[in-house]
Amino acid sequence: MKGNSVLPSEQVTQGVARAPHRSLFYAMGYTKEDLQKPLIGIVNAFNEIIPGHIHLRDLAQAAKLGVSAAGGTPIEFPVIGICDGIAMNHNGMKYPLASRELIADSIETMVMAHKFDGLVLIADCDKIVPGMLMAALRLNIPSVYVSGGPMLTGSYAGQKADLVRPLFEAVGAYAAGSISGQELEEMELSACPTCGSCAGLFTANSMNCLAEALGIGLPGNGTIPAPYGQRKALAKIAGRQVMQLVKENIRPRDIMTLNAFHNAIALDMAIGGSSNTVLHLLAIADEAGVPLKLEDFDKISARVPNICKLSPGGIHRLFDLYVAGGISAVLKQLGGQGLLHLEEKTVTGKTLGENISKAEVRNVEVIRPISDPYTKQGGIAILRGNLAPDGAVVKQSAVAKEMLKHTGPARVFDSEEEAFDAIMGGRINKGDVVVIRYEGPKGGPGMREMLSPTSAITGMGLDKDVALLTDGRFSGGTRGASIGHISPEASEGGPIALVQEGDLIEINIPKRTINVKITRKELADRRKNWQPPAPKVTGKSYLARYAAQVTSASTGAVLRTRG
Repeated sequence: MKGNSVLPSEQVTQGVARAPHRSLFYAMGYTKEDLQKPLIGIVNAFNEIIPGHIHLRDLAQAAKLGVSAAGGTPIEFPVIGICDGIAMNHNGMKYPLASRELIADSIETMVMAHKFDGLVLIADCDKIVPGMLMAALRLNIPSVYVSGGPMLTGSYAGQKADLVRPLFEAVGAYAAGSISGQELEEMELSACPTCGSCAGLFTANSMNCLAEALGIGLPGNGTIPAPYGQRKALAKIAGRQVMQLVKENIRPRDIMTLNAFHNAIALDMAIGGSSNTVLHLLAIADEAGVPLKLEDFDKISARVPNICKLSPGGIHRLFDLYVAGGISAVLKQLGGQGLLHLEEKTVTGKTLGENISKAEVRNVEVIRPISDPYTKQGGIAILRGNLAPDGAVVKQSAVAKEMLKHTGPARVFDSEEEAFDAIMGGRINKGDVVVIRYEGPKGGPGMREMLSPTSAITGMGLDKDVALLTDGRFSGGTRGASIGHISPEASEGGPIALVQEGDLIEINIPKRTINVKITRKELADRRKNWQPPAPKVTGKSYLARYAAQVTSASTGAVLRTRG
């Protein structure tokens, strides 16, 4: 062991006092030889409720083979996972973000109790990925993250299809009378054809791609399709590679440095990733004490162009990016222009620059040259103003040009359900600004994703006319002028709580501003009359405890710690 002669697992496998411990291992079929080797946790988020996780048993088995071949003893244990698509548009969506903390905590609990020497972390979707990376940095033992990979692209009426385009948006189209019930059912049957994380560049695939730039995932982690044998091979390589990291004592905090986070943000801007990446990268960095700030996203966005347009912002899917050269090809483009820190370590044992040195772009329609970007700025923008003093987030690469600047009357709703009913009921007009509040980390609680309202607006053909603002979140599958993470949130007395029906809201994404057009005095007068709402969740539930501890979206919605 380089720089560390004692393995953590020796606390449970070695010495006379550990005879009872060894006996428990023998009860499970482990041998004396197994207990002389490093113990590697295979953290498997397999379940039968998420398409991106239904196949993870095969990847866990491949990772175990890799660990065994390299001289380790693999030991599998599970973590929970929620399918955001199934949790969407009802009170179940209060739980996914909150589950991020449970995932990190449960991995910490298992590792500290059983003294693993390294980890292979296997997941695919949304909050499970950042939860695992948070745990890896908190524990800081040698770790490799392996995603389950993206779903293959669906097809409907001869066109590419995924869960959002056209399916979620079809709900609004059906309500508007643009499609029939039979057409909607045909879309249901064709949009999601295989296992894997949903085929567009939504939150799950965004995070899986960013893991490559962070250095914690192997090249190919973000784009190799879920059903491919190459995906199993990647898991096997990860099992072998974690053993090398254990041998050399290379840990997550050696890899996921501030420069590595800046690399991830640069990639995020280039590919137009989910706005939720802001929330998750801040939380992941917080675990390592890396001083990542909300302002870093805007600074990097100002100099990194958007060179990919994937669904929901464009017509391409993850499979198209895979064929075009994958994330390594995108990183090669950025690195060639001095937009990356190429010297950063990665789990391959090589630097990021070495990992991408042989990559090439195979389709310039999918990965544009830096000299011919979609936009000169990156895919995400941070807005501020009297409506969001601590910031708000928008995926500007998915906003129609007509809506980059917009002023309209506020239509105010105190929950997602109220807003969705108004949208589906045809009560939202062109030019309106839909304000959905009391849906933040504390007020929701859980900061629900709002794919149903945004998709309904788009499906009704209003995405070039109507903006949506919230102190909650929008799905990675959202497109249009959807501005989320407004901070401070309404439940904390943020200005969004003071907006009234009909107030003019002024949005200027190029100038990074968002304001309600009333005077400071009027805002101050309204604040005097504002009363904090009663908590939506009380009692002994996990959500009640979460609401009591969670912090602002502007800092990643991490939990407060004592002391």
